[in-house]
Amino acid sequence: MHKNRLKIEHLYELYHRDVYHFALYYTNSREEAEDITQETFFKVLKQLDKLKNEDKVKTWILSIARNTAVDIHRKQKIKRLLIEKISWQPPIKEVPKPLEMVEQHEQWLFLQEALMTLKSHDRTIIICRMLKDYTIQETAAILGISEVKVRVDFHRAMARLRKKVGRVD
Repeated sequence: MHKNRLKIEHLYELYHRDVYHFALYYTNSREEAEDITQETFFKVLKQLDKLKNEDKVKTWILSIARNTAVDIHRKQKIKRLLIEKISWQPPIKEVPKPLEMVEQHEQWLFLQEALMTLKSHDRTIIICRMLKDYTIQETAAILGISEVKVRVDFHRAMARLRKKVGRVD
């Protein structure tokens, strides 16, 4: 483990600026770029033993950064979609009016009803990925399926959920 720690520190020193700049260009947000950079090097550390060609380490790290950025943006887009369509919590500073509380509760019930109409597998993937924020790897382990199948099934399940709630994007 000590060897990996030294190696990750060295890789971070060499490539963190490249990853950060890529993430900054991708998101146009310093905060998101920092999050993506941190998550990227966390993933690099976890996958360091899988690196086969040390000559391509920079492209390997940047591909992890790209995938991380895409995953984070996809999550945020889907969360915005769900929050926009079915907002169940008022902003912290505002005290909701009774009518707003009823509408938000109705929207949450609407989402729950839509989720319940989905197949168990679809519902489980949406809950794991969206509501519980589990990673693709964690979701795959929970369901006992491949990561690729999680990605495909999640995409399809979200399309079915969007159709159920009247959003076709």
